[in-house]
Amino acid sequence: MTAEDLSALTFEQLLERLEGITRRMAAGDIGIEAVTDLYEEAGRLHAEATERLERVRRRLATETEAPAP
Repeated sequence: MTAEDLSALTFEQLLERLEGITRRMAAGDIGIEAVTDLYEEAGRLHAEATERLERVRRRLATETEAPAP
């Protein structure tokens, strides 16, 4: 998946894809090449999900630091 493809997914879809990859890898019925590809995709998905969480944390921190009206 490209970065553009990842950005089109919702956070929940990112997690679903990660869970699906985990299940496929845990099943143990795929070859080493497929495992490598899945591992790399999981890394990209994880990085995107982590970045989104960080953006939300920063946004919430900014909102909670702002003085109340």
